[in-house]
Amino acid sequence: MTGRTDIQGNILRGYGSHSHAAYVFTRVTDPGAARAMLRRLLPRVASERDWVRPPPSRLNVAFTHAGLQALGAPAEPFAGYDDFRAGMDARARVQLGDLGANDPAHWDVRLTDRAHVLFIVYGHDEDTRDGEVARVRDALGAGGLDLVHLQRADVRRGAREHFGFRDGFSQPALAGVSTDRRSLRGEGVARRAWRRLLGDQWRPIRLGEFVLGHRDEDGIVPGAGHPLLRNGTFMVWRKIEQDVAAFDEWVRAWAGPEHRAQEMLRARIVGRWPHGASLVRRPPAGRGGPPRGADPDRDTAQPEINDFVYGGDADGLRCPLGAHVRRAYPRDALGFRTERTRRNRIIRRGMPYADDDPPSRGLIFVCFNASIARQFEQIQGNWLMSGDPFGLGDDRDFLTGGLDNAGDVTRLTIQGDRASPPAVVTRDRQFVTVRGGYYLFVPGLRALRMISEGG
Repeated sequence: MTGRTDIQGNILRGYGSHSHAAYVFTRVTDPGAARAMLRRLLPRVASERDWVRPPPSRLNVAFTHAGLQALGAPAEPFAGYDDFRAGMDARARVQLGDLGANDPAHWDVRLTDRAHVLFIVYGHDEDTRDGEVARVRDALGAGGLDLVHLQRADVRRGAREHFGFRDGFSQPALAGVSTDRRSLRGEGVARRAWRRLLGDQWRPIRLGEFVLGHRDEDGIVPGAGHPLLRNGTFMVWRKIEQDVAAFDEWVRAWAGPEHRAQEMLRARIVGRWPHGASLVRRPPAGRGGPPRGADPDRDTAQPEINDFVYGGDADGLRCPLGAHVRRAYPRDALGFRTERTRRNRIIRRGMPYADDDPPSRGLIFVCFNASIARQFEQIQGNWLMSGDPFGLGDDRDFLTGGLDNAGDVTRLTIQGDRASPPAVVTRDRQFVTVRGGYYLFVPGLRALRMISEGG
C-alpha cells in the first residue's frame, strides 16, 4: 500500500456525505495498551480506498508530537519540523497573532497541550456518528487512553457557517485527484501566457504541497527517506467562537435598516456574497444594490464560481483589498500570476459547531498541509493578521482579527470612486475569538501500523 490508498481519508477528497463529525481528544496513560488499541482499530481507519463506496461512518487518527513521544515513535523524522514539535499554543502569539482575548492564556485548557491522540469520527447522521463515538469511548479505558475533550460539529443547512456565508467549496485542485478540468479554474496554478492563449489556463497543484513523500511545487519530495512520514500530512485544528449577535448588531448600526445595504456590507467584509459568488465575478451594481446578474442557485452550481483572479481589480473597486477571502487566498494579487501563492495553499475540512454547556457557536477550523509554518502560519499570521503584503499597514483582517493587548480599533477600508465613494468602517469589539487548538500529524496507514507497533 504505497499509493494514494495509503493516505487517510478526508484529506485528498472530503467526506461530502458525512455531515456530522466528532473530535475525541485523548491522553496516553499506558503506552503498551494504547498501541494495542491502535492495532485493533487499524482495520476501521478510513483511507482513500473507501471513496467509491463510503461506509455509514468513518474513523481517522492523528497525533500531537507529545503523543508520538508517549507512544514510543522515533523522534528523528520530525527533527526538522519545529512548528509541529512546539505546538500551536507555543507559537500562537508570535506566528499567529493571537493576542488579547485570543491569547493562549485564555484558551480552554483542554485545547492547549494536554492531548496525545485524536480520534476523528464522521457519520451520515447524528445517531451514526454518536454510536461510533460511544464505541471509541468504550475502548479508551482498557486501551490505555483517557478522554481529554469531546467536540462535536455538524454541517449546517446550505453548508453555511454561522455568519450566514456558504463555506468550504473553494479547495486546491490536486494533481492526480482533481480530474474534472472545470475544477482547475481558479483552484490550480495559472499557466504561462502562451499556454493560456491555447485555452489551457490552469494546472493542478502537486500533491507534495499537502502530503509528505510526494513531489511539491519546487520539485522537492518533503519527508523523503522516512517511512513514518510517507503519505502523512500535518493537521491544524482550531476552535473559533463566533459572536453572531455582535456581528449582526454591528452590521445594522453601520449599514442601516435596509437589507440590501446590510448584505452589501457583509459581502465587502468577506469578499463574497453569502451564496458564494465573488465580488470580482459579481460586482456590486451600486451602493446598497444587489450583485450584477446574481442568481444564487445558478452561481453556486457553476464550477466557474472560483474561476477569478484579482489582477483586474488591483485598486479594490470590486472587492476591497482587505476583504477576508482576498487576504486568505490572494491568488494573483501579489504578482506573477498565482506563482507567489501556489506554495501557501491549504486543504480545509472544517465544520460549524454549537455547544450547549456553555452555550456557544462557531467553527472548528481544520486544514491539512505539508508545512505548517509555510502554509497555515503564513496565511494566518502574515496575511490575515498583517496588512503589509497588501499595502494595508497594520490593519488586521476585519472579520477574524482580534483586538491586540491594548484593545485598539480594527478598521476596513472600502475602496471607491466617484460612482461609489470610499469609506472606512471600524469596530472596537471582536466577532471571532480563538478558544484553543492543536498541531497534529496524520500518518499514512502503513506508518500508523508502525506507530502501533512501537516505531
